[in-house]
Amino acid sequence: MSFKFEKLLVWQKALQLSERVNILVKNFPKEELFILVSQLKRAADSVALNIAEGSTGQSDREFIRFLRIALRSDVEVVCGLHIAIRRGLIDDQEFKQTYGLCEEILVMINGLIRKLSTNIKSND
Repeated sequence: MSFKFEKLLVWQKALQLSERVNILVKNFPKEELFILVSQLKRAADSVALNIAEGSTGQSDREFIRFLRIALRSDVEVVCGLHIAIRRGLIDDQEFKQTYGLCEEILVMINGLIRKLSTNIKSND
């Protein structure tokens, strides 16, 4: 693995989220295909994609900007899970497992942002 983001545990967790969401939505009804399915998949993919893109930026500030986008996408997945459970598209166990992974990713992203912010302050 030669790219910086491939070594990041948070990116690896984000890939797990993307995989989990992809499996989760396979059972959704056809009428949700271009609505909730599309939104959930794009949001889940966006977490990993933004972590990767930001890691190859020119500065820690730039990486933080992309991490914040990834964080918002993670929260968007959580909202989609709430919608899915209210519509009866997922069960409690699926909700809790995916929600837990989103929480874990949120904590990891926030920790990385704090670390990078400390680096920036040290270099100023």
